[in-house]
Amino acid sequence: MTLQPIKADLLRRVRHGFFTRQGGVSNGIYASLNGGQGSRDSAAAVTKNRARIAAHLGATEIMTVSQIHSATAHLVNAAWSGGVPDGDALVTATPELAIAVLVADCTPVLFHDPKNGVIGAAHAGWKGAVGGILEATLDTMVAAGAERGEILAALGPVISQRAYEVGPEFVEQFLDDDPANERFFAGGQGDRAHFDLPGFVLNRLREAGVRQAEWTGHCTFSDHERFYSYRRATHAGEPDYGRLVAAIVLG
Repeated sequence: MTLQPIKADLLRRVRHGFFTRQGGVSNGIYASLNGGQGSRDSAAAVTKNRARIAAHLGATEIMTVSQIHSATAHLVNAAWSGGVPDGDALVTATPELAIAVLVADCTPVLFHDPKNGVIGAAHAGWKGAVGGILEATLDTMVAAGAERGEILAALGPVISQRAYEVGPEFVEQFLDDDPANERFFAGGQGDRAHFDLPGFVLNRLREAGVRQAEWTGHCTFSDHERFYSYRRATHAGEPDYGRLVAAIVLG
């Protein structure tokens, strides 16, 4: 099976892809294009999967970080020479350098400033989004030569509001931070609510000055055939889960 990445129209002038789980060599719960080096999948299979993604983008490899739900963004101009650092976003203005993030319900965000030739990739779960990873990515892009008003951002497959049920403590945390965040919640059963993660991320991007931002509209939880999902795997009692790759490269 060939790779079947989802493309964002906003990013049509740059090589990129929100890769689905299709087209890889992994088996079992990881079938098939698992890009997660932190998973318990075969290391050899993950390496082959990542090589397939890089080749699809015309790159030699994809660069990622050790994701920790932080607000740390790295400006890179060459492949890592030592260990992989902690963080949740990468930025580069170097052609042919593929940068990527891994997700399995969190929001993958790919950025492009077509005027100044700067790209970014961010992993934004709710903790990272609240903590400032989107703003940190934008600041790092500006430091690399981007103009905030020229940056475009696309959100890839992420858990949708209808599938993201949360408890009252979660809601209270958001409302304590900003009462206006109430608009990102819809009623659920009992004291439960449903959180609009992509809506929250889009709002943060727009408030931060991004020129255009949009979501591809794909829900990771709801489509087992195309996407991995941490929450779905947890509900099913599975011991682990695969990771989707979102990658972008200049040139």
